[in-house]
Amino acid sequence: MNKSTLFAALSGVILFSLLSCQNTQHNNSGASATVKEEVLNVDFSADSAYQYTAEQVAFGPRVPGTEAHGKCLDYLASTLARFGAEVEIQEGDGTNYLGNRQHIKNVIGRIQPQKANRVILCAHWDSRPWSDNDKDAKVRDTPVDGANDGASGVGVLLEVARQLQLKQSKIGVDIIFFDVEDMGTPSHKNDVKHLQDTWCLGSQMWGQSDMGKRSQARFAILLDMVGAPNATFYRESFSMQWGSNIVDNVWGRAHKMGFGSYFVNSDGGYITDDHYYIHRHTKIPAIDIIQYDSQSNTSFGSYWHTQQDTMDNVDKATLNAVGSVVLGVLYNEK
Repeated sequence: MNKSTLFAALSGVILFSLLSCQNTQHNNSGASATVKEEVLNVDFSADSAYQYTAEQVAFGPRVPGTEAHGKCLDYLASTLARFGAEVEIQEGDGTNYLGNRQHIKNVIGRIQPQKANRVILCAHWDSRPWSDNDKDAKVRDTPVDGANDGASGVGVLLEVARQLQLKQSKIGVDIIFFDVEDMGTPSHKNDVKHLQDTWCLGSQMWGQSDMGKRSQARFAILLDMVGAPNATFYRESFSMQWGSNIVDNVWGRAHKMGFGSYFVNSDGGYITDDHYYIHRHTKIPAIDIIQYDSQSNTSFGSYWHTQQDTMDNVDKATLNAVGSVVLGVLYNEK
């Protein structure tokens, strides 16, 4: 399954069998469910997160291989470095939906790299080359801005990086911006080969590389589509399968911090997103904070993979809710 698949499990339909998570190298101790001295007040600037989101969108669609993609790459690397991160660009190749080679550039920023006790925060930074869900068939070959789907998660994490420079956490943090997440098989084209694993090529490359295999991160949190007005985030089922206590920590902290209207204590469906491949290839417990929209027939918002995925569908209050909760989790880790 991928992001084109509905959260059908919400209606009690299990779309495919669970993956085995036996014999894992990482246990599910991830994030502590309780801590003695809780930090409930954090300094997260929604204005800054919104600005970082808008600055990405201003380059144009971040489709791999385009000028906008290259300019955004430089922006992400320089911004992470400005916030004190040790930055690396991981390059490699994957296989796209046509079976052709696809170049990939992941952006990795290590905060407090000297610390062995680490976690991963991640989002994808590319945008979809097609508007295959658009009602107007004439624009379906037009790339999307990807304001909510991609840029919002990156915008939140850039602000998290800025705050961690101002006030360090007790643990090290690896921020990873995965490339070529959104180039999975288009729904409106006939020249497809229906290959498996055509989504999330950046996280697949990272997970199969020495970098991923050497990672000793205790857990990973993925942000995907975290900017929509009044967005709701349900407990995604793969996340619950191999990281239920991490989900409990994140959702529980959200409610303690007053963001319970965003983080809904209900089960979501299974979705193959970057967190899936992180766990599949490294066994690191990884969870997904991803929008679920019960009013949309796609489950991801009516503007998802359309020309309407613009800054008009990014809201500062939602960015603040997600960013504040993520910072709260980090500051409470020992």
